[in-house]
Amino acid sequence: MTKYFIYCRKSTEDEERQILSIEAQLAELREFAKQNNLFVVKEYYESKTAKEPGRKVFNFMMSEIEKGNASGILAWNPDRLARNSIDGGRVIYLVDTGKITSLKFPTFWFEATPQGKFMLSVAFGQAKYYTDNLRENILRGIRQKIRRGELSAKAPIGYFNEPRLRTIEPDKKTFNKVKEILRAFATGEYTLTKIQSKMFSLGLVGKDGKPPHLSTIQKILTNPFYYGHFRYRGEVHQGSHKPMISKKLFDQIQEALILNGKPRKKRGPKNFQFLNFAVCGECGYSITAERHIKKSGLKFVYYRCTHKSKTQNCSQTRFLREEVLTEQVKENCQKVSLPDDWREKYLGKVSEWEKENSQSSNLFAQNLKTELSAIKIKIDRLMDGYLEGSFELAEFQEKKNKLMAEKKNVEEKLSDFERKGNHWLELTRNWILEANQAKNLVLSENFSEMKNFLKTIGSNRCLAAGRLEIDFKKPFNLLANLPAKTRAEGEGEAENSSNSLWWS
Repeated sequence: MTKYFIYCRKSTEDEERQILSIEAQLAELREFAKQNNLFVVKEYYESKTAKEPGRKVFNFMMSEIEKGNASGILAWNPDRLARNSIDGGRVIYLVDTGKITSLKFPTFWFEATPQGKFMLSVAFGQAKYYTDNLRENILRGIRQKIRRGELSAKAPIGYFNEPRLRTIEPDKKTFNKVKEILRAFATGEYTLTKIQSKMFSLGLVGKDGKPPHLSTIQKILTNPFYYGHFRYRGEVHQGSHKPMISKKLFDQIQEALILNGKPRKKRGPKNFQFLNFAVCGECGYSITAERHIKKSGLKFVYYRCTHKSKTQNCSQTRFLREEVLTEQVKENCQKVSLPDDWREKYLGKVSEWEKENSQSSNLFAQNLKTELSAIKIKIDRLMDGYLEGSFELAEFQEKKNKLMAEKKNVEEKLSDFERKGNHWLELTRNWILEANQAKNLVLSENFSEMKNFLKTIGSNRCLAAGRLEIDFKKPFNLLANLPAKTRAEGEGEAENSSNSLWWS
């Protein structure tokens, strides 16, 4: 009497949801075996796709057949046994060699004859064709969604997948909370561990109800989805969803992530004035502070490089006293401060610009549109070059992602300009007042506020060879680069020739 193995398989993938469950298959096959007086010695079942070889239960069953423990298989349909050429060929080979003498299917007829084996190979081929064709259809659908700007994946925190429209929409419960987190981290005042605590306090937790892992938080902070783009297989695409933040704020987050992204060990409060303010100008690692007490009882605070780099030997061994660093902070604030006489003249100039700004505004908007069109042309040409084989995939993705970032920046500038019009004049006026206020900070010697002010208007704050260097953002860099002689001449006489460069 022929011994049979029952084999049931159910794939967990969406495209096979219409297939009977394992329980239903077992019930049908047991009834079929009873009606046809088949001797079943064992039942095998697993939840695994058959697109690729490697099913453990299936392979074990086939090895048992090769050992002669059974010579027949009872399954619901041939596609339950195989959807790939290797597993299908293995079944047919065992039929050829006589290891399998009978295959029974309630939905398919088979006999171990040349015609029967041919029909079985056709059935396996159809199953593989169905799988391959289904994959192409799914990928085509994904590509079409990407063209429409839709991410075909699970929505990140702050959003949810709308099942009816199959879009990604803002989550009313978490959208503003995540937005608050992103804005907070962009200030540079938070490390990953601090932002983790803030997220937990706002109710943004992991699936286990605990604070989200630091790696999860880092993914959130580097996800372009939040400014309106999304990344799919390493390539950045334009999204159609509602952005949570601007590209400018996203760039600030990336800067803060470089400076404050690594978790630090908790230490007791030491009240160092300029801790976490600058990095080493040679190796890029943090500047640490130490308090030394002399035998006389005098206390001194020194700043130096942490020397944590494992790839290069940092030569910055010099200790900088806090008093010297304090004077340099004061000096840098002085460099970007605006005298009172200059403030009044500049505010007057802004008032003149407001009257004659109409024509220049149109020109500014047109220049932005021209720049945007040029970037779009570059993206199209890059795509053409990639399709023609001029670029490797990695090079293409790197170049395209960079162009997409530039495109987003220009689009935001144009959108802000069209929405706010002459808002840049108001920003200029605010800058004049802010630069003038820096002078008051210097006079009051409020070093805590001076430090925060310099962190806001300057990046890449470095200590090297005992000197503090800061890359000031526009337009503060113009003030910082102004010769000291010109500044001295400008005090009390804002109309001199040295000051004329400002009217451009």
